[in-house]
Amino acid sequence: MSKLYFTYSAMNAGKSAILLQAAHNYRERGMEVMLWASGHNAGPSRNSPGEIHSRIGLRAPAHVYREDTDIFAAIAERRSKGALDAIFLDEAQFLTRDQVWQLARVGDEFGLPVLCYGLRTDFQGKLFEGAAELLAIADDLREARTICHCGRKATMNLRRDASGDAVREGEQVGVAKEAYVSLCRKHWLEAMAEEASPADLATAET
Repeated sequence: MSKLYFTYSAMNAGKSAILLQAAHNYRERGMEVMLWASGHNAGPSRNSPGEIHSRIGLRAPAHVYREDTDIFAAIAERRSKGALDAIFLDEAQFLTRDQVWQLARVGDEFGLPVLCYGLRTDFQGKLFEGAAELLAIADDLREARTICHCGRKATMNLRRDASGDAVREGEQVGVAKEAYVSLCRKHWLEAMAEEASPADLATAET
């Protein structure tokens, strides 16, 4: 259906794997899809190829979007060259507000399903711009769940420094996935309130 979908979660919930599986299902049925990956994960050159990859080893080439990319225009151009049945976009938290509305236009004007996957909040518990706009206007919101080391649902993303301590300040975007651990709100608050020991963090990763 021609809806704007947003699947969100904490880190390490398997969003990219879900995306790639869904895209594979479309292709198995002979349908054409267009995949998008964030420029934050591409190489330094604007011509660097994009790729969506999951922790379990699934990979697929993808178009790259950056802050100044007109995604609507790019999809319109691709659509003019042949059949197109769905749009899949990874790391949707990095979208700008305008880009989210461009994707909404794709659904409304072209009748295409647009499936976005990304984080809801950053390591400080604040909404990303793209996530905030998707939460506001998406037709369908879905949560991909992962768990904290205590067994509760993980909703927060803790960023750690090289010593294993919680990072409380800094740039919102940090793409080194190994620096993050997903926690429930209770344990995230505890880690942010006091220095977390390497032993605690090691436990959180199991």
